[in-house]
Amino acid sequence: MTRPRILQMGKLLPSLEQALAAAYDVHLLAGEADPRAFLAREGASFAGVVTNAALGVDAATIAALPGLQVISSFGVGFDKVDVAAARARGIPVGYTPDVLNDCVADTAFGLVIDVARRFSAADRFLRRGSWLQGPFPLATRVSGKRLGILGMGRIGSVIARRASGFDMQVRYHNRRPVEGSPYGYEPTLESLARWADFLVVAAAGGAGTQHLVSREILAALGPQGFLVNIARGSVVDEQALAEALESGTIAGAGLDVYADEPRVPARLIACDNAVLLPHLASGTHETRRAMADLVLENLRSFFATGKVAVAVP
Repeated sequence: MTRPRILQMGKLLPSLEQALAAAYDVHLLAGEADPRAFLAREGASFAGVVTNAALGVDAATIAALPGLQVISSFGVGFDKVDVAAARARGIPVGYTPDVLNDCVADTAFGLVIDVARRFSAADRFLRRGSWLQGPFPLATRVSGKRLGILGMGRIGSVIARRASGFDMQVRYHNRRPVEGSPYGYEPTLESLARWADFLVVAAAGGAGTQHLVSREILAALGPQGFLVNIARGSVVDEQALAEALESGTIAGAGLDVYADEPRVPARLIACDNAVLLPHLASGTHETRRAMADLVLENLRSFFATGKVAVAVP
């Protein structure tokens, strides 16, 4: 029996690539010198696409695959997948939510603690020998503070639960209140920023949230406030953030995501009041394995039943 042909947009975990190759006829598009010419020649032969949240798959690629039946994406973000183009052709899009909630929430709280207590800065202080000249400056307490969450979805809800262990007050802002949520709702992001000591961004990316955290929101967060972003770099105006960090408009920022990854603005790198991570929130062996398993299950389920196991809403 002929195995379905799968177009792999870019490199994935080696274990996932091995499992895909064992079950399907897989071709890596990123290995082609001229991807457009390749798709023009062979695009009709592919039944599925496997991608990740960073690469996605655009409308032009979908259009170049007239036999496409299913898309399976490694990641919870789907702003780089043209879901509308897929739906217009009745193509289901599978993704990997929930299995990464805990690790992303852990990263958010790691950044909250690090940027407030300045652990990374203290590590640099010790290593360069500065402790020999005097003590490290005092930092900011985390326990008992006010945590504002932009985006009370799956990950935002787990972050909120983490806050209970630090006796923090929690409020959030969404487009609308979450039914049954035990946390306070702020009707505007500005009001949430004014209230919060820490503003954690857990909102989806895309045109609807582009630069939602603007110069005005940062000003509302204020000189004692901290911004943490584990969502998408596009949600924050990076130029305004760099200015806010340089001027003391806010106290600090902890970032795991950026607008143009892996390129991080030099102005952010130069800010000693910023903790910068290389988009590693879900980067544990356990979580990445669970994500890979769900990528495979979405494909297996589709070719067995016509439906992916977990579809983009």
